[in-house]
Amino acid sequence: MFQEAPRGSSAREYRFGGRGEEEGEEGSQEEPELVVLIPEVLDPQYGMYVWPCAVVLAQYVWFHRRLVCGKNILEIGAGVSLPGIVAAKCGAKMILSDNAEFPQCLDNCRRSCQMNNLSSVCVTGITWGHISPNLLALPAMDVILASDVFFEPEDFEDVLSTVSYFMKKNPHTQFWTTYQVRSADWSIEGLLYKWEMESFCVPLQSFQANNEQLAGPFLPGRHTVEMMVITPMKSML
Repeated sequence: MFQEAPRGSSAREYRFGGRGEEEGEEGSQEEPELVVLIPEVLDPQYGMYVWPCAVVLAQYVWFHRRLVCGKNILEIGAGVSLPGIVAAKCGAKMILSDNAEFPQCLDNCRRSCQMNNLSSVCVTGITWGHISPNLLALPAMDVILASDVFFEPEDFEDVLSTVSYFMKKNPHTQFWTTYQVRSADWSIEGLLYKWEMESFCVPLQSFQANNEQLAGPFLPGRHTVEMMVITPMKSML
């Protein structure tokens, strides 16, 4: 059981439509649409609501829905879990995680699952940079999702060390992440080299994410969001 929703909580609807990467334009079939409800908590003590990075990453998952179907996928720092909920709705074997020290965040992951009728999704506490029984119990992953986890520079290496653990278990693991550009001085390039990873940026227009009103609501505030795929270095495979 988990706690009741905090005061100030509400549900917001997100709609994902359009054809995915591997779907042709032929035929008269109606374009697929996915509707997701996400509980948001506006209380500053919680701060659990959908940031623009999460919507962009969820759109990337939706665009690649045929690829994620049937895959083992973990979302780290899930919060309100929009990308992970979309992946689960697309048929992924989904695990949602957030900091083990913040049970209210894990409760919010569970509320998102409940609101979208996803009783089979596992929720577990994982603290970046920590080897814990919860982490060791997880299976190998095909994809790891994370939106806006490169927020505080002191967390960057903890995030990548956690991802590296899964890449050691499965060298074909991909890390799909979005981040908001906040400072030109912040970079993970050196850390990627240290942890034997490489990355490439994905243009937002290539997966129909260059839209201020993506998935329905306007994305709040002024922001520049980047989408990045991180993999083990080819020389290490």
